[in-house]
Amino acid sequence: MLSSKGGFPGFPNTYRSELRNPLVDLPFSADEVLKSVEAVVVTHTHTDHWDEAAQQQIPRNMPVFVQNEADAKTIRGQGFKDVRVLKGTTTFNGVKLSKTGGQRGSDLWFADPQRAEAMGPIMGVVFSAPKAKTVYVAGDTVWRPEVDRALKRHKPDVVILNTGSALMSGFEEHPIFMGKQDTLQATKAAPKAAIVAVHMDSVSHMSLSRKELREFVQEKKIQDRVMIPEDGESMKF
Repeated sequence: MLSSKGGFPGFPNTYRSELRNPLVDLPFSADEVLKSVEAVVVTHTHTDHWDEAAQQQIPRNMPVFVQNEADAKTIRGQGFKDVRVLKGTTTFNGVKLSKTGGQRGSDLWFADPQRAEAMGPIMGVVFSAPKAKTVYVAGDTVWRPEVDRALKRHKPDVVILNTGSALMSGFEEHPIFMGKQDTLQATKAAPKAAIVAVHMDSVSHMSLSRKELREFVQEKKIQDRVMIPEDGESMKF
């Protein structure tokens, strides 16, 4: 998110919805974030992934990759000129982008058509290039067969998981994306990959903090496999 701290309300019917988002400021300016960006990938258009500040500050001619025509229509309607639907694989500046699947919530949540529509679809993306590490960004998904398929097909060197264990009111036993046990599962499903755990401590409906995940990782003795970056921290692989 490029918004300033407290720039927009919490999400209705979610855990801690009374808190405003983001919970923290960026550790550096939005201009610094964008200065070397060549393209943007929007896994879905929920506000914590595509906020108003991003819509205002990202150049309108910047290539934007999206999951489907509905999201493309939304973003084109915001004035962006180069919006591309990622249908399978494509190459951009020598980097291959491969779309992967997932589901933002359990089958119990998606059993209700209205809830399913409100949650909407999401995608993940695998980035690969010659002489570079292959990176799998899973996106806002629970652990699903689609995640297993992506790991087996692409054999990523780095797996980035959204592990905040976000909660909806009334479904507290069914987080809408990954958490502690999924982090552990990732180390088993991708035994040669580095696991990077993100999407914590910045959005109100996250129920898992970095501190709690670090304690869990230590307890399970997987700290050499799992990285939990701080805000603004860079990692090289």
